[in-house]
Amino acid sequence: MKPTDNAAPDNLKLSEFLCFAVYSTNLAFGKAYKPILEQLGLTYTQYITIVALWEEDNQTVGSLGEKLFLESNTLTPILKKLEAMGFLQRQRDPEDERQVRISLTKNGRQLRESQPEMGLADATGLTLDEFTILQKAIVKLRGNLIKSTKAGE
Repeated sequence: MKPTDNAAPDNLKLSEFLCFAVYSTNLAFGKAYKPILEQLGLTYTQYITIVALWEEDNQTVGSLGEKLFLESNTLTPILKKLEAMGFLQRQRDPEDERQVRISLTKNGRQLRESQPEMGLADATGLTLDEFTILQKAIVKLRGNLIKSTKAGE
């Protein structure tokens, strides 16, 4: 919904909801990435999990879940599947048996070099400046929403 829109709820259109614009854009990204990810045999969530491990290997399930905004009950099946595919390994932390550490295997690290071009910059139709501004605005929006839900706890 537009911030200045004072229309009664009866007059709201789905296209005016910011949350729907973000949601439907996420679906559009999924469709755009699908043929690229199919070449790798990965889902989008599996792919971003691997990307997070390229950024920082040997993470706990908890810290990885925080980066990906996923609960451990959602992340664990993804990790099990990636482990079965040979991209990562899960091990109990020897210093704290309650923690499970996630590390890339050689195949997981090699995926970075062998991956097809993943960028969709051209598909967005945005200039580099527009892309940067939009990405920063979405990150700010996400942070504000998270902050507002924590304030209500």
